Amino acid sequence: MRPYRIGVTTDLGRFAPTRQWMRAHPLATDAVLAFGAFVAMVVGSFADPHGPHGPTFGTRTPEPFSLLLMLLGAAALVFRRRQPRAVLAVTCGLSLLELTTGEPRAPVAMCAVIALYTVAAHTDRPTTWRIGLLTMAGLTGVAMLAGPLPWYAQENIGIFAWTGMAAAAGDAVRSRRAFVDAIRERAERAERTRDEEARRRVAEERLRIARDLHDVVAHHIALVNVQAGVAAHVMDKRPDQAKEALAHVRDASRSALNELRATVGLLRQSGDPEAPTEPAPGLGVLDELVDTFRHAGLPVEVIVQVDGEPGVLPAAVDLAAYRVIQEALTNVRKHAGPGAKAEVSVVRVGPSVEVTVLDDGGEGADPAPEPADPGGGHGLLGMRERTGALGGSCFAGPRYGGGYRVHAILPLG
Repeated sequence: MRPYRIGVTTDLGRFAPTRQWMRAHPLATDAVLAFGAFVAMVVGSFADPHGPHGPTFGTRTPEPFSLLLMLLGAAALVFRRRQPRAVLAVTCGLSLLELTTGEPRAPVAMCAVIALYTVAAHTDRPTTWRIGLLTMAGLTGVAMLAGPLPWYAQENIGIFAWTGMAAAAGDAVRSRRAFVDAIRERAERAERTRDEEARRRVAEERLRIARDLHDVVAHHIALVNVQAGVAAHVMDKRPDQAKEALAHVRDASRSALNELRATVGLLRQSGDPEAPTEPAPGLGVLDELVDTFRHAGLPVEVIVQVDGEPGVLPAAVDLAAYRVIQEALTNVRKHAGPGAKAEVSVVRVGPSVEVTVLDDGGEGADPAPEPADPGGGHGLLGMRERTGALGGSCFAGPRYGGGYRVHAILPLG
């Protein structure tokens, strides 16, 4: 089967230059068609369809007036695609003139058949039916009633059959073209949709990586800054405490490097042997996260309540909850005043997980941005984007009586 298909493809490919030339020169193509139709009509006018053994050539000769009508009809076919209805009207008029005066009759009606096919191929189906029936009835009726031949002559029946087949063939060609155009349009639309979907996914992945980078850098750099300040403050008087603070700086920087390596590794191509395989952080390492803030001098209380059947959280929800808590505690450490305390609660009830981070503000806390403030930091925006991507919501704003509150709802579905 394979050699046969290749052979067919090769044979069809030979005609590709001819088809391209015909599409590029439609007027010349119609001129060649008109010349071929004229030659066929002239040759057919010399044939007698009523011979003893079928059609015989050379037994009759067309009249000069019939030759003129055939020449005019063929000339009109040159413009059949530019003015299809006008060409049909002209060829029908010439055919009617030949049907009523020609003896012997010449096949001038062939021009009308070609013109009717062109009209049917370039218009809609209702118009094709109307024009086709009118042409069939007009030519056949005149041939039967006003022609020199009996009404039941096979030439009259032939006119009816040829005009009907021309209208049907033109309508079939038009339907096929419309079908092919529809398939091509759907394919192009599907290709555009795939490209748009790919661009959307790339944008979402870039945004997710940017959020991860922001969370990692903001959290660890804030802790490094605090511990470095402590170390510088107690370096001379309490070197042991300074060494402990520097050890925390080292641990925080190592953690930052590890998470940055894991995040940047997502940008590598699949199959890269150097790409990290460590899982994304989640609530399973929440204690380690909280300990880093406690070492930085921020008392944090953690409350975890699970109602119903406990189970493993989806990876996306687990990561989002971890990042929300990380960003919220980082903001507490950066904006809350001295002596501030924080409380973290993770509650799973029904189809969602609710994460709440509260702080009492401490003394001399920095003013926090309002939830609707477009000038707020990227951290608040990142939390809203994370929860929104999962179909949840996130609210962040000042508490009544001082402090700040972050509340996120993450659906499990």
